[in-house]
Amino acid sequence: MAPTTRRGPNTPVNNTNPNNMTPESIQAMIDQALLRNSTNGDGSHSSHGDNRRNVQTARPCFYADFMKCQPLNFKGTEGVVGLTRWIEKMESVFNISGCAIENQVKFATCTLLGAALTWWNGQIRTLGPEAYAMTWEVLKKKMTDKYCPQGEIKKLEIELWNLKVKGNDVPAYTERFQELTLICTKFVANETEKVDKYISGLPDNIYGNVKSAFEGSFVWKGFRVGLFVYVGFEPSKHPK
Repeated sequence: MAPTTRRGPNTPVNNTNPNNMTPESIQAMIDQALLRNSTNGDGSHSSHGDNRRNVQTARPCFYADFMKCQPLNFKGTEGVVGLTRWIEKMESVFNISGCAIENQVKFATCTLLGAALTWWNGQIRTLGPEAYAMTWEVLKKKMTDKYCPQGEIKKLEIELWNLKVKGNDVPAYTERFQELTLICTKFVANETEKVDKYISGLPDNIYGNVKSAFEGSFVWKGFRVGLFVYVGFEPSKHPK
């Protein structure tokens, strides 16, 4: 006779089968994931105001610090997806390195090579010192206008419109969805539309439960945390 394992009164039931999920259980998993992200991984919270002796003034981000985060290069020949990945990686590097807003364009344009560098040098000749005074958002728009022809964008919009999970490969679907929504902003003008479009591409066995739990209630960042917990996908294990 197999030994009986006793479950304590506070031991959570392991119920992660997508077909058995309810909005309440999904919300509980989101709360647990957010709690883990706000702690040091062992349940202990980082010390802030309680231990002021350990507080250090953040030092500025220098170019060497920026480059240690390994931003991508862009040559201007990689197409729409290549530019999208360059932009996405660059914004991640800005956040990780703590790059000051006034240095973002200066540092980012140092990663341009080939035809893209020639284009940027043309901008400098035309605008003079004001070229480095433009914001990152302005640079993104200029580069999108230059390297994302309308015909290519139209093809990507059609792809996004028809994008679905193939088999059970949710990670691949998520990665491609993120790439497309960086460019196809007409279809996902706000966070709610992005969540709705993402949900619409999920398999039927996940779609209903996720839609009822998340529809109109979460911005994209929080939604991603909850969905990754729901489908058992950990982004750190699936690097781009």
